[in-house]
Amino acid sequence: MSTTQQTGSFEKPAKAIIHLDMDAFYPAVEVLDDPALRGLPVIVGGSSHRGVVASASYEARKFGVHSAMPIAEAKRRCPKGVFLPVRMQRYKEISQAIFAIYERYTPLVEPLSIDEAFLDVSGSMRLFGTPQEIAATIKRDVQQELNLTVSAGVASNKSVAKIASDYQKPDGLTVVKPGTEQQFLNPLQIERLWGAGPITCRALHLLGVQTIGDLARLSPELLSAKFGKQGESLHRLACGIDEREVESAQGLKSIGNEETFSEDIVNMDVARQELLALATKVGGRLRHKATVGRTISLKVKYNDFKQITRSATLIDPVDDGNTIYRQCCSLLEKTEVGRRPVRLLGVTVSNLCDPEAPRQQSLFDDPVHDQKTESLNRAVDNIQDTFGEGTIMPGTLLKKT
Repeated sequence: MSTTQQTGSFEKPAKAIIHLDMDAFYPAVEVLDDPALRGLPVIVGGSSHRGVVASASYEARKFGVHSAMPIAEAKRRCPKGVFLPVRMQRYKEISQAIFAIYERYTPLVEPLSIDEAFLDVSGSMRLFGTPQEIAATIKRDVQQELNLTVSAGVASNKSVAKIASDYQKPDGLTVVKPGTEQQFLNPLQIERLWGAGPITCRALHLLGVQTIGDLARLSPELLSAKFGKQGESLHRLACGIDEREVESAQGLKSIGNEETFSEDIVNMDVARQELLALATKVGGRLRHKATVGRTISLKVKYNDFKQITRSATLIDPVDDGNTIYRQCCSLLEKTEVGRRPVRLLGVTVSNLCDPEAPRQQSLFDDPVHDQKTESLNRAVDNIQDTFGEGTIMPGTLLKKT
């Protein structure tokens, strides 16, 4: 049954952001297609002892099963579980129907994954009512039209809305009114803060931080000294401050990452290692935005501040970090990296499009390879989402940590 929690008063000019997160999406779709599974501990991720859990129903979670857990461990904890393979095409089909419902209420829909999105409904209130009324209506539409449940968080910014959507799962609706963000966040465990992974949380525990309120009370200078830029960001989020805009897939022009180095890079192998790290991040961001791109650009700034860009446009759009990396290595050969000191490297993917859009099939496509790559990326994304960025990475990047 849906529950609602509200605090404060929602008035303009505060932004109105809704975070929507489907409840145990993969198992829920399996139950939708086979009602006999209702009430059973459904675990999606395959029947092989190798691999990891993609998603588990709430019945399975009672046994301690969670996403990114090895299948063998899930079977040990829940021997009577129903283990099913991932049916990504079916999940994508249902996802498209879900997002079509979201887009009835605002064009500003930012996908985070196949079953999770931010909506900016600041401009929708005249047509559809208050933000909490819009969230309740969306929840009702998803339930009535698709027989699935979605949890919603409503707040004045993305971070608080995301935390709120998880507050009363499943089938929850939590509204954090402007001015009450700190009141809502203070008592929550630090692990709930978006962006605070297990490694960061362990380091914060050593500083006596147990709750988000504890983190908010620390000085930004201390956190900056301990964690660098991440410390500043975490402190702002702990204080309920998040100025990031909702970026619709239609509004996105490109996705990229760049890094300015404290010491100039003079070695080609080091440059390639940094490019792998950047390409891996860009690939993950593309998948989280549910988009792919055809044009890959490499940005190089030398130590004399001269900046160049090299680009290549592919026949098929990509969201895979390794593919992006290989193309960047080709572009690297067209620069003076390795012969001139480098101050900055950047990787950007543009010419974005819908991954489901029809395209010409190449004679050289390898469907089996593509499926393996997609499965691997999905597993990596699940682990990153569950345990934090940097939990899993290409082996050659271990030297950087």
